[in-house]
Amino acid sequence: MIALAAVLVAPLFLGFYGLSLVTLMIITAIGAIGLNILTGWTGQISLGQTAFMLLGAYAYAISTQNWGWSPLLGFALAGIVPTLASVLIGVPSLRLTGLYLAITTLASSFIVSHLVLEFDGLTNGASGIFVNRPVIFGYGFHSDASLYYLAAFIGCLAILISLNLRRSRIGRAFFAIRDNDNAARVMGIDLRAYKIYAFMASSFIVGISGALYGIFLSFVTVEGFPFLLAIEALAILIVGGIGSVAGVILGAIFLVGLPEVISGIFSLLGDDAQGLLATSAHEIKGVLYGLVIILFLRLQPHGLMGLWQDARRAWTFWPLRY
Repeated sequence: MIALAAVLVAPLFLGFYGLSLVTLMIITAIGAIGLNILTGWTGQISLGQTAFMLLGAYAYAISTQNWGWSPLLGFALAGIVPTLASVLIGVPSLRLTGLYLAITTLASSFIVSHLVLEFDGLTNGASGIFVNRPVIFGYGFHSDASLYYLAAFIGCLAILISLNLRRSRIGRAFFAIRDNDNAARVMGIDLRAYKIYAFMASSFIVGISGALYGIFLSFVTVEGFPFLLAIEALAILIVGGIGSVAGVILGAIFLVGLPEVISGIFSLLGDDAQGLLATSAHEIKGVLYGLVIILFLRLQPHGLMGLWQDARRAWTFWPLRY
């Protein structure tokens, strides 16, 4: 309840920049929740996050801006198109695991980006598509606060869907496949079918996050969805705690807020440091993600949720050590 109240009153206390940052955190968390279904629950390592986000963003932009569809239909298409694409990617990858699956999904990102640029009659190629703020049931989400509430509403839906899916028969099958796929097969779980289900559920949520990200940027283009987004999504799972929905949210807040903290530190170091940050922001961000992944894997492999559980256990059993 406290978290819900904080979400509702946040626009009253945050300025323009702060509200935009929190909105970006929510959109990032939605995409990471989708990836968590595939990687955190089913154990299928994917680097195709960018491809599904890009498809979702273009599906929304084309349907609403070029075809004049309603935003609700645009959001539906933003989920359906990546879902169909995930079947095309998932079926040839059913026998692949680990590094081989990661490389396959990585290749899909480059293929999708290339196709978007080639079909310029539909996608405007490298020129991209301007995206207006949606108007749903006569209400226009033109202000930053209204866009924040839209992202927060979709984020709550993604959390509810994810938690309910986790408790369902399909969700239990996902965890069984992750823990031991041979044992899952012996128990009668159809590995091929459930891996495809995981790809589909994950890509649907990721596609919706891509549509929201396109609305947030007000412009959809290939350059707006760099491969670094896939690394960021994996880093969020590692930092927050793989398999945990709450950990995904904490990881998104940590990873999106980290560059702002680094920017504040650089501002204290003088003009030269600020100039370096301005010219090499993309590279510095990549280095930060790499360092965070290495440090968490080495020092806290269970992520922030593991750290929280350790602290809660220490508080419960203090002054004992077990």
